[in-house]
Amino acid sequence: MAALSRTPAAALAAPAAAAALAAPVAPVATRADRAVPGSTQSLPLAPLTPGTPQAQPPPSSAPSSAPFSSSPSTPSGDRTLPPAAAPAQGLARRDVRRFSLVGIVWDDPESELHGRVQVRTRAAGTTKWSAWQDVDTHNHEHAADPDTTERASGRVRGSTAPLWVGDSDGVEVRVQGQADGRAAGADGRAVVAEPLPKGMRVELVDPGAEPPLQGPEPDASPANALTAESAGSAASSAVNADLAPLGATEIAALSEEETRADLLATRGEGTDPPGPTDATDATDATDPTSTPGTTDPAGTKDTVGEKEAAGEKEAADKADAAAAAQRAKPYIGARPRIVTRRGWGADEGLREPDFSYTKTVKAAFVHHSASGNNYSCAQAPSVIRSIYRYHVKSSGWRDIGYNFLIDKCGNIYEGRAGGVAKPVMGAHTRGFNSNSTGIAVLGSFGTANPPAATVTAVARLTAWKLGLYGANPRGKTYLKSGGGNLYQKGKNVRLNVISGHRDGFATECPGSRLYAKLGKARADSARYQGR
Repeated sequence: MAALSRTPAAALAAPAAAAALAAPVAPVATRADRAVPGSTQSLPLAPLTPGTPQAQPPPSSAPSSAPFSSSPSTPSGDRTLPPAAAPAQGLARRDVRRFSLVGIVWDDPESELHGRVQVRTRAAGTTKWSAWQDVDTHNHEHAADPDTTERASGRVRGSTAPLWVGDSDGVEVRVQGQADGRAAGADGRAVVAEPLPKGMRVELVDPGAEPPLQGPEPDASPANALTAESAGSAASSAVNADLAPLGATEIAALSEEETRADLLATRGEGTDPPGPTDATDATDATDPTSTPGTTDPAGTKDTVGEKEAAGEKEAADKADAAAAAQRAKPYIGARPRIVTRRGWGADEGLREPDFSYTKTVKAAFVHHSASGNNYSCAQAPSVIRSIYRYHVKSSGWRDIGYNFLIDKCGNIYEGRAGGVAKPVMGAHTRGFNSNSTGIAVLGSFGTANPPAATVTAVARLTAWKLGLYGANPRGKTYLKSGGGNLYQKGKNVRLNVISGHRDGFATECPGSRLYAKLGKARADSARYQGR
């Protein structure tokens, strides 16, 4: 199998579509107002003159929780930008159409925003303004790998992380460039390290109202259900057809016995596990010279160090032994319940129509969405629809970047389209999207502890997903870097099979509090696999 393949959606949906055409047409599942599931307002930022007071907040506004430096001669406090040389841009307080998620984008995806981004919003239908909230500016590490088609599409923009603010109809933005701290001239003012990125805009995303499901009736056949679906929805559902009926809003959980029996039946008697034979054990790595992703020229291999080369045969022998054991008794956790893209209301017309696959799944990278914790579990589908729209329409990606998402209640959601059991190429860990899967926990966990339900969900999801490909959650594996700020392109890197984003790229993600829970997630995941 090629390192990366693109499968047209129509090809995947064709067999099911043919069956649908042969069956009588019946009322099927639709979503009200599905053609307009949301919208995005894109407003340009303008320079803010240092020392110039900003618009005063209304009397009901909450005080700023994170003020900029203020001029002592100006009574407006944090409403005045610091009299430093650092550049500043923003958007004065204004009324806008309703939105629930906000982020900042700019023209060049290779430019980084060094500074501070803050927003304040007004709750819809009220006069109540929020305090200033910080937006995570370090988002370039969540991206497609360099030199991939997605990265080179010409549509990709630089962007901050998105911030969920809830139903709002007013916004104010300020972006302060970062000074490097060196004195400049007699006045001692700081000098600027670099200018702010060009073409900055604030993106205001409305996820749309939760569309009510209408049908299908319990006795409606999957073939009938497909006929009313768009091509994108049909294809997105068809790639999960072995796991759930076409048009299903969720993939049901299975018991351990059912999951193992299903895996063995899928393989066929005496056949190898899905993908390359690269199962890991708890102490060593697998297949250190495999060629993941699209960043390798065809037919080439990296030159590895002597130590890595000496361990290659031993790793291969262990992989063969582990694969043989997998054929006899698969190490795999029970399949968890997964809400499908249809279940969270994805507009399949937003994404690219085809699917991108890598060769296998050797590792799982855990992320936090950095979108804040101020959401309810009932709002999670709206948060995901907003992130999806922000990734595609604002940031220029082919689809939502993560393969899976988990909310604070431990509910698991399908992310990037292509099939939850398949090795779908994501855009979550720059340099290591090949041969991996990306799991984002909705929220920000730099200072907040992740709920226990989310850590359990990470363990249960990885026990199943990694088990499909013979990977040991407590093990190590090798992935080849596609290029990043920690590892140069082409380097084979030894990583935990369950890693945090920061293990592959210099970033705060998934937040120190969630990262500290990954040891427990690995142990629990391995236990769920029966190891």
